[in-house]
Amino acid sequence: MKAQIIKLDTALYFALYKPKRRKWFNWLMLMLSKSGNGGLYVILALLNAYFMGKVGNTFVQTVLLAFTIERPLYFLLKKYFARVRPCDCLAVKAMLTPSDKFSMPSGHSAGAWLYATCLMEVYPVLTIPLCVWAAGVSLSRVLVGVHYPIDVILGALMGSGCAMLAIGMLGDL
Repeated sequence: MKAQIIKLDTALYFALYKPKRRKWFNWLMLMLSKSGNGGLYVILALLNAYFMGKVGNTFVQTVLLAFTIERPLYFLLKKYFARVRPCDCLAVKAMLTPSDKFSMPSGHSAGAWLYATCLMEVYPVLTIPLCVWAAGVSLSRVLVGVHYPIDVILGALMGSGCAMLAIGMLGDL
């Protein structure tokens, strides 16, 4: 069963990863991927804290708690799975250089879904654009060649789960 899942995941990776796409598309995927690097999270948290008063401060506390839960889990799972990135074992070159050697789970996917879930709690009207953005960050990680599809799915589940746990622990935003 495990071998079949890995085979399917690899087939999906090759179906999605096509580095010879149009330049504008590759640029867009790189930008989406980079939007999940973390700098945007800090800027938005500071803006929320400054402009949104108590709700903004509660949002920042929730995000900090969610990341406090997610980061150790992320590092633990990376070490546990120790899954080599597709760009390092399938003789394909990624469009960017990953920050570490293991791929599962995707930290960018986890972070994007964590942050989007917390933002949706504060700004429910933004649910659709936030889901599109988080899904775009996740998909971009496969499309730039540094993750398998299962990596980003696990990351998305982990990030949104950690956000929901933090929201539940601190109460509604």
